[in-house]
Amino acid sequence: MTRILITGASGLLGLNLALQASDSFQVFGTVFYHSLVKVPFQVMQADLTDESELAASIETSKPDVIINCAALANLEACENDPQSAQLLNAVLPERLAAISKAHSTKLVHISTDAIFDGAKGNYVEEDRPNPLSIYAKTKWEGEKAVAQTNPQALIARVNFYGFSLSGNRSLAEFFLYNLAAGTRVFGFKDVFFCPLLVQDLGAILLEMVKKDLKGVYHVVSPQSLSKYEFGVQIARLFGLNEKLVEPVSVSQGKLTAPRSPNLTLCIDKLKRDLNQPIPDQNAGLQKFYELFKNGYPERLKSFLPQQGWDD
Repeated sequence: MTRILITGASGLLGLNLALQASDSFQVFGTVFYHSLVKVPFQVMQADLTDESELAASIETSKPDVIINCAALANLEACENDPQSAQLLNAVLPERLAAISKAHSTKLVHISTDAIFDGAKGNYVEEDRPNPLSIYAKTKWEGEKAVAQTNPQALIARVNFYGFSLSGNRSLAEFFLYNLAAGTRVFGFKDVFFCPLLVQDLGAILLEMVKKDLKGVYHVVSPQSLSKYEFGVQIARLFGLNEKLVEPVSVSQGKLTAPRSPNLTLCIDKLKRDLNQPIPDQNAGLQKFYELFKNGYPERLKSFLPQQGWDD
């Protein structure tokens, strides 16, 4: 059976992907701060920025495929701690690329749409990035390092949402839980993106591995919308008060890290090489709603130790 090592297995993408992959593969997942219990894959506690612990994780899992979901993905946290952002988002990917090349292991590196400045939108893979924030700059450095160190690696530029262990790791959770509590929230009317439901992203990534795709791909939804529209759609789908979503400019958000206004990406390359339909916004949000109704957030919480989530 194919052995897959997923780094960052307690994160939004890492955990959901590990759960999906466990249906068909032998999965190992690394975690740092947060342990997991009763999950259908082998959990390994490791600080992957420590080269000896990274090497031990590789030796234990002996992976055929490494999917690197580990990152410091909170934009504000990256601005406040650029050294940690550099280690996780740039240095670790380069080390994984070197290890994967040395062992002839397939590497999938998760990058981000945020490497673009958002000045024009509809970016293709060949467009030159111009990252604005510490997060985006370190992710771009990591992407370049992976491509240079292991040209056989697959690099996926993504944007996604879904349910997480903590309940506050995705924009969809932010809108859902605040609106359900009757809390007024901002929705940026001038920031556009193409998010995929994390389960849809996971299925696509596993299919890309199966097809042994290489190089850079944009792996997002074929449809874009503003973050305000995204919040309104969630309100309508869940029967919540959409008037609680206040349309504002991103300049009113009092954010430390700069945001790119137009992160729409072209996925023609993905559609051509994957040769299967990519879910649109309605399909993804409907599945997000069904997951909620079927108790998926509670299932995730059951994987936490008794002390729960502590960050």
